[in-house]
Amino acid sequence: MKRIALALSFTLLGALSAKAQPVMVKQFEDWGVYSYSKGGQTVCYVLTVPKSMEPKSVDHGRNFFVIGSAPGSGHEPQAIMGYELKPGSRVKVDIGDKTFSMFTRGKSAWVVEEAREPEVISALRSGSDMTVHAESLRGTATTYTYSLNGVTAALKRMSTCN
Repeated sequence: MKRIALALSFTLLGALSAKAQPVMVKQFEDWGVYSYSKGGQTVCYVLTVPKSMEPKSVDHGRNFFVIGSAPGSGHEPQAIMGYELKPGSRVKVDIGDKTFSMFTRGKSAWVVEEAREPEVISALRSGSDMTVHAESLRGTATTYTYSLNGVTAALKRMSTCN
């Protein structure tokens, strides 16, 4: 299943580049629904950007929190950073009183325990904000705060955009 997540990641990273030319389907407050065509099929995902980034003294690059859908496996949350993450490090995601751990590879991170992905989605739907803690390849501790306003509507719209 993590192979699907990694494949989805590379697909989403490709979509975020100029080559795939994703199209915004609709914006729901702080979350957007996007689609692009790959192999004759429509691929959809939701995306948001951080409201705040710490420390302010470093170049964070472009950071996203993305939720894609893979056939038969529901929603797959992913953090995409604007820099390489420290190999073997974990990204910590705090939503309300829940904490989730994500494994890293390159510039991306996915939920360690795949069985907890639905719990992450549930927490996103019921929360007001999310804090993501990561460590860069250089060892810089970073923190991002994301608004969850609009995530429920965006996920609902994503499920019908294929």
